Amino acid sequence: MRRRQVLECTALAVVMSRVLGVSEAVAATARAAPQPKLVIHTDAEWRAMLTNDQYLVLRHEGTERPSSSPLINEHRAGTFSCAGCKQPVFSSKAKFDSNTGWPSFSEPIAGSVATQPDHNLPVERTEAHCTRCGSHLGHIFEDGPPPTGLRYCINGVALVFTQA
Repeated sequence: MRRRQVLECTALAVVMSRVLGVSEAVAATARAAPQPKLVIHTDAEWRAMLTNDQYLVLRHEGTERPSSSPLINEHRAGTFSCAGCKQPVFSSKAKFDSNTGWPSFSEPIAGSVATQPDHNLPVERTEAHCTRCGSHLGHIFEDGPPPTGLRYCINGVALVFTQA
């Protein structure tokens, strides 16, 4: 089972890096650094490690209720890491208030976020995933602040904050 999961994750990483329809800025961010070591767990292990909300978002691409995350109001200096594997994914320096109801960032830490298209709605979106464990973090939109112009709209339950 583990070998199959490694192969699936590797294939997913290759597909995500070659996906069409993702803006060049998003694609450049995803390929900016070398791939970290993959973290792989069985579904039962993920269920045991995560809360129900985290499991739904991280492993099944769910979305938390808007304005439900205390991380929206987190303004201290520090690092936001993936709740699934603890890989640092965003610096507090990249966080901004988007007034959307979810924590928002202008760019991830290099090499920490991969992308793929999301066709679950009539409008195509771009999904953001952790490069280490493949967990769904949120979506990326092209209405963010300079210099990237991107808004990484991230589920708060997908993140763990560590103060600097």
